[in-house]
Amino acid sequence: MPEQLIGTVVHFFKGPSVAVVRITDGELAVGDRVRFHGHTTEFTEQVTSMEVNHQKVQQAKPGDEVAIQVADRARQHDQVFKVTNAAL
Repeated sequence: MPEQLIGTVVHFFKGPSVAVVRITDGELAVGDRVRFHGHTTEFTEQVTSMEVNHQKVQQAKPGDEVAIQVADRARQHDQVFKVTNAAL
């Protein structure tokens, strides 16, 4: 699966299971698939909703810090990759 590094995790809220991701490259939109990768982190999931400054958004761009609800635990400094569709 081709992937593009789009950012890193800057914070993780355990209770609501939300990862805050600083977008550094490219754009992220609701519906995109992302992969979280770190020393002890490895999972992929689809973005179902995002928030910037407690406001729901459909898209995030470089410089944004976006909160994404995740099913697994993410850790600070984990890399976040956008999974792109490969031509079969």
